[in-house]
Amino acid sequence: MNSSSIEHVDVLIVGAGISGIGAAHYLQKMQAAKTFAIVEARADIGGTWDLFRYPGIRSDSDLHTFSYEFKAWENPKAIATADAIMSYLREAVAENGIENAIRFGHKVIEASWSTKDAHWLVEIERRDPDQHTVGRITMSCRWLFCASGYYRYDAGYTPELPGRQRFTGQIVHPQHWPQDLDYRGKRVVIIGSGATAVTLVPAIAETAGHVTMLQRSPTYIVPVPSEDRIANALPRLIGRDRAYSVTRRKNIAKQRLIWRFCQQYPRAARRLIRHLNAKQLPPGYPVDEHFRPAYNPWDQRLCAVPDADMFRAIRDGRASVVTDRIDTFTERGILLRSGRELAADIIVTATGLNLLAFGGISLTVDGQAVNVAETVAFKGFLLSEVPNFAYVFGYTNSSWTLKVGLVGEHFCRLLAHMDAHGHTICYPQRPASMPTRPLLEITSGYAKRAAGQLPQQGIDGPWRTCMDYRADRKMLRDGPVDDDHLRFTRSDSTSAPEPALTG
Repeated sequence: MNSSSIEHVDVLIVGAGISGIGAAHYLQKMQAAKTFAIVEARADIGGTWDLFRYPGIRSDSDLHTFSYEFKAWENPKAIATADAIMSYLREAVAENGIENAIRFGHKVIEASWSTKDAHWLVEIERRDPDQHTVGRITMSCRWLFCASGYYRYDAGYTPELPGRQRFTGQIVHPQHWPQDLDYRGKRVVIIGSGATAVTLVPAIAETAGHVTMLQRSPTYIVPVPSEDRIANALPRLIGRDRAYSVTRRKNIAKQRLIWRFCQQYPRAARRLIRHLNAKQLPPGYPVDEHFRPAYNPWDQRLCAVPDADMFRAIRDGRASVVTDRIDTFTERGILLRSGRELAADIIVTATGLNLLAFGGISLTVDGQAVNVAETVAFKGFLLSEVPNFAYVFGYTNSSWTLKVGLVGEHFCRLLAHMDAHGHTICYPQRPASMPTRPLLEITSGYAKRAAGQLPQQGIDGPWRTCMDYRADRKMLRDGPVDDDHLRFTRSDSTSAPEPALTG
């Protein structure tokens, strides 16, 4: 291919979701001379919030921390629906003039790094709105910035469900929700107990005949107010921007306090959550059977239910919880190990996600394939021995977007450092014999299933992927860009990075 026909940008951002939009903002603000483009496989912005269309979809973090630091969240709902979040993201794109940089229907398939040329060649499939391939193009960039999230968009996780072909009703996965699904007056069984399931139960129960959440084991479910009274009152007293800043600091501190309390005093945290659950459930309800997990709080994410809506559906008799194992599907529903049969017209498999590192992009460095699982994360946004490649992976114990701001700022500072010193190539070099551990330390099923597909992390220092916003802020916002483990070179240097190879 003639190189003159290849479009070149300084930074190519993969993904126009909340991470990609945030990265574009910081580039425009802090590196205005740099050219960039955003390639997005889908036909709209939003990522997760555009993909999922199931009833009731909402955030499970408060929007004063899940929103951007540079744009106040003004909706009175602190736990908000996908529609409200999409409106906010569209405003952020318009206000920052980002829309012209987004190329919709562009899915990155592979990217090849050349040390000689100090750039990535990126192969991109062009797709129509129905995700059919209509051609291929190549772009080049100095930096590849992956903001594609962490799970597969084309297929959610569904375990082996014996006898499912026998069921005569409809089986639906939330990731592929039919917009014409009519559940009014019908018996619905939702398999699962995570954030998706506890969102679906109260939303469907409003019009369904009855909704049953069938779980193999309980999850921690915590009632939270849908509105933050302090956040909604402060703008009238101190102005919008100051109120937003104060609210963010308050909620960041609250998130951190809750997480540390659960980590340090798990038995007390278990008792407290059980007390909150028991208050919301009918007298005599078997709380321990259905709402007492075997693991400690924050070994997996807590599920938030705004205004206790799921508990209210249980109290009203519109919904119920069953804790049991599936023996087999039947023509009429699900037969459980206990011998009980759950009758159903519709079964929803809210059984989780499939994780996918960096959107499934195939990476090569100087002709050698990169095995992502053999790389080690550095400062939570670079990969060992992979030059000029950055990514965003948000927090699992607080709002994802808090990491977006810190990474966006630090990345721009890194670019400025390289320009100031005449560098064109940057990569972290892994110390010899450094012990590693899985990137995700939570015990959720999706994390365990993906352990062999994601990068590793070290045990301390910049090689440890931090889940503490305060510590990350100290390292990424206040700390220096340069580091003993970072290697900076020029494209004409004889010191080329040693690539991370496939096993």
